[in-house]
Amino acid sequence: MQDEERKETWDAFRDLVNMPPAELEKWLASRESENAGQHKDGGESTGHASGRRILDILRTKKGDLSDDDYQHMRKVVGYIRRHAAQRPSGDVRDTRWRHSLMNWGHDPLR
Repeated sequence: MQDEERKETWDAFRDLVNMPPAELEKWLASRESENAGQHKDGGESTGHASGRRILDILRTKKGDLSDDDYQHMRKVVGYIRRHAAQRPSGDVRDTRWRHSLMNWGHDPLR
């Protein structure tokens, strides 16, 4: 990945992932987090697994991030942008839509 692409990815990721690591970690431990998203074969949801990976990225020094980390960051940015555009009407405070986004490190109420 080229330096310019890394910079764009970093900036978008830092802009969209608006939950601090401690808050995201606490959220991922909740029942609501575990129930949100798509589960394959009754296992962990894609978003929940991504949230754990996001925690690792947030806790890694920028200079130590790998191309694989940047690829995941791009995936996170794409998901958040697509999913946020599908905001349902009304109060979203306690919805699966919001909970799914929070699994990806983005709280739309911020």
